[in-house]
Amino acid sequence: MRETLRLQPVRRRSRPVNVRGVIIGGGAPVSVQSMTNTDTSDTRATLAQIRELQAAGCDIVRVSIPDRKGARAFAEIRKETDMPLVADIHFNFRLAIAAIEAGADKIRINPGNIGPAEHVKAIAEVAIDRGVPIRVGVNSGSVQPQIVESSSNMAEALAKSALGSVRMLESLGARDLVLSVKAASVRETLEAYRTLARSTDYPLHLGLTEAGTALAGTVKSSIAVGSLLEEGIGDTIRISLAADPCEEVRVGHVVLRALGLRERGIDLIACPTCSRCGVDLIPLAEAVERELGAIAAPLSVAVMGCVVNGPGEARAADLGIAAEKGGGVLFVGGEVVGRLREEELLSALVFEAKRLAAEWRPGTVGLGREAMRTPECVVHE
Repeated sequence: MRETLRLQPVRRRSRPVNVRGVIIGGGAPVSVQSMTNTDTSDTRATLAQIRELQAAGCDIVRVSIPDRKGARAFAEIRKETDMPLVADIHFNFRLAIAAIEAGADKIRINPGNIGPAEHVKAIAEVAIDRGVPIRVGVNSGSVQPQIVESSSNMAEALAKSALGSVRMLESLGARDLVLSVKAASVRETLEAYRTLARSTDYPLHLGLTEAGTALAGTVKSSIAVGSLLEEGIGDTIRISLAADPCEEVRVGHVVLRALGLRERGIDLIACPTCSRCGVDLIPLAEAVERELGAIAAPLSVAVMGCVVNGPGEARAADLGIAAEKGGGVLFVGGEVVGRLREEELLSALVFEAKRLAAEWRPGTVGLGREAMRTPECVVHE
């Protein structure tokens, strides 16, 4: 919320695609997506997860439609949420048509596994008639064998497959398209997207497929997605993790915030600790992260383990604590505003963060110095 230098990547120019009011491309903010992992036919569980994703800051939710039962459930789910929903379809073109007719805001298909050209044509006709965008999603596990054999590497095969599908859909009159080319390899993913970015102006959905569990998947996805975004490539992202889908959303926002592309939620600054640290800082930082996880306001919060260097090293933070044995200081806007006992550090920091967050309104940038007044919590001089 304090004024800091923000250098944003120069973004690639892409055409806009409207997904129930969320614009992908066209210079719009990079949107964050995730995907439900519930049984789609369990409408109650799926709706509950969609609402959790919405609360976590998800912009667009993808829902798998594996069969007719799932398609019928999708129709009910559509009636109960205002979230932009993408229907994920593989193999069965009739399920794609059913999802569009049920109110899908976008569909994700891989034309290579939909079957004959007439099946793709049938999907395109209904999508165009209903004004529903199509995401052409190609990944390394579903590229047609003949394309793989005619390509020098997987990155080339991914891009070639996606561009071939684009030409097919364009010949049918489809223009509201979003493209993705995902591999499990970071380098293959990077090169495939770079090729697409040079070859077309359709918006690009970024991600790494089969990235792994929370730790490995976050690291690999952040490298792949972050590298492309820094190059100005990418209009919407999904951080695919073998973890709670809400974690995908949280990681996505952290990546965007780190690059200065979007501001949402807490940016936690925490020192790695050293022998000067007089408190058990790691669980304290984790507790701060949990307590403030629901805040949407773009606050930077520091948890430092040294009162000597802490306030100085974290002076760019909106607020924070610097601990020492038995206590510490609370600082706001770079200024120390009070001294606390150790058992008060967490509650005081959380109280002040929530106070500042209450001052923020969506669509505004920062709070200004007035909001950085002396906190209302009790501190000990």
